[in-house]
Amino acid sequence: MQPADLTALVALTHELDLACVPARLEQVYQSDRHTIHLQLRTLEKKQWLLLSWHPQSARLHLCTPPPKQPDTFTFSQQILHQVAGFALVSVKLTSPWERVVDLQFAKRPDDEVQWHLYLEVMGKYSNAILVNAHGEIVTAAHQVSSKQSRVRPIQTGDRYALPPALLEAIPNLDESFDSWRDRLILIPKEIKRNLVSNYRGVSSSLVRSLLAASHLNGDRNVTDLTHTEWESLYSAWQLWLTCLDRQQFYPHLEGKGYSLLPPPLIAAEKNGNLAICLPEKERRDGNIPPLLVLLVNVFCDRYYSQQTGQVAFQQLHQQISQAIHNQLAKLSIKEKEFFDRLQLSTQADDFKNKADLLMAHLHLWEIGMKEIKLTDFHSAAPVIIPLDPTLNAQQNAQSFYKKHQKQKRAALAITPLLEAVQQEIAYLEQVATAVSLLEQSELSALQEIRAELAQQGYLKVTAEYAPRTKNNSKGGKNKSNRTKQEEIPDCHRFTTPNGFEVWVGRNNYQNDLISFRIAGEYDLWLHAQEISGSHVLLRLPAGAIADDQDLQTAANYAAYYSRARQSDQVPVVCTIPKYVFKPKGAKPGMVVYTHEKIIWGQPTNLRL
Repeated sequence: MQPADLTALVALTHELDLACVPARLEQVYQSDRHTIHLQLRTLEKKQWLLLSWHPQSARLHLCTPPPKQPDTFTFSQQILHQVAGFALVSVKLTSPWERVVDLQFAKRPDDEVQWHLYLEVMGKYSNAILVNAHGEIVTAAHQVSSKQSRVRPIQTGDRYALPPALLEAIPNLDESFDSWRDRLILIPKEIKRNLVSNYRGVSSSLVRSLLAASHLNGDRNVTDLTHTEWESLYSAWQLWLTCLDRQQFYPHLEGKGYSLLPPPLIAAEKNGNLAICLPEKERRDGNIPPLLVLLVNVFCDRYYSQQTGQVAFQQLHQQISQAIHNQLAKLSIKEKEFFDRLQLSTQADDFKNKADLLMAHLHLWEIGMKEIKLTDFHSAAPVIIPLDPTLNAQQNAQSFYKKHQKQKRAALAITPLLEAVQQEIAYLEQVATAVSLLEQSELSALQEIRAELAQQGYLKVTAEYAPRTKNNSKGGKNKSNRTKQEEIPDCHRFTTPNGFEVWVGRNNYQNDLISFRIAGEYDLWLHAQEISGSHVLLRLPAGAIADDQDLQTAANYAAYYSRARQSDQVPVVCTIPKYVFKPKGAKPGMVVYTHEKIIWGQPTNLRL
């Protein structure tokens, strides 16, 4: 994920100052320990402004409304208590070449500023700090004690001081080519390193864009560059400074990140008629569409939403997979122990046979015998029976009878325990299969799995991943009173050749929903036979009949969304939803079925 650099902050603050000033602060919501959302009301509409001090993605930009989850953070509550109702009168950088954004609040747009909300975008040192009119820190997202930093502690009640000034040279549009090149060539290092270390506001992502525009390899030593290559790089450098000076930016994806500089095709076309190359007067007067005013904000919202979603997916995916793996390992050990103890219980009949033999041949026993050789009643084979020399024959026989009874009781006790462990293993394998089939864009489905595992006691319950319900307020509808339309899941949906819908659950929550709440009497239910996978529903209207092609397509999806995805053929059961049952006490997604028929699914034939 590309962090927001100085160029991005300049572009974002410029757009925000045009679109959100003045605006009344109405609500403050903190979605996690690194992100708050400010609800701003302008004369035209309400907008949400996101501020993040995450070490890898610190930034600010307009965003979509945050999810409606309980806010348990004190930082957002303190800002809301102090600043709610005040007007946002300015969004600007504290210095043209510093990555500290100052959001200023006053009682009215023309009044004196009463509050400053500083967002410091400085990598792992990023922070958000609320300061009053007297320059005192009222609250901070991250308190820094004097033991953590002697240079700049950040504590409630202290005087706020800006971060120490940077020592690098300030880029200047008027700097000559020779002066610029002499500064970069002074130390013979790679060109990408010298660009970052010699000037303020130059990030690694900006260097990547400059080098791409000048077609240079950043690993080349500055002493190896030709005069023509230096001129090409200087032209790209001047283009960057021109964009900053004119406040004109061209956000687009580039390699592993994004760039705000003009792409080569746009940069080559200098006719000034491009839609996003508008004169400064029109931008200042507001005679342009709102989407163009917020071009960089909209782009950054989409980019960071996607990137943070992917990071959150990967972290959550790893957490869930590791938890399932650890639990399955424990259950496998427990299953083996139960198997071993059950194997011992099979010796119960052997103990009884030995006891019967001893009782039938008491006259052959002699004092001090450690074993006795007798003939088996059934096979007539010789049987050697170990004896306790301190006991007589009858007492040895009684000892074998007691062992026989003990092993029988053990078998009766272990069998249900073994079945419970095997059911739990089957459930976790079902969850593991659902997790492995999810893609990075399916974060919400993964969060539902996280909530399900937390509800089942496999993961710690948190407010962020509480079990999902449609209506959990006190006045909300009870689940039993909800209609099927209120519980339509966000499952996979496909279409058969004849136009019938195929619904595929992404997780056990959706599996149960489509199998027991959504399924109608005319639908067909499918699942890979004795293989963990998704529940599949072939939706059929009243009177419709699915032909072989439709059934095959639905079976292919059932096979594809199962653990046997890579197989050429997978047995898939198909039955009517009324013959699908959930046993009492069964875990989510676990069902039994009857009246099924087998269709051979072919997952490799699907083209998704």
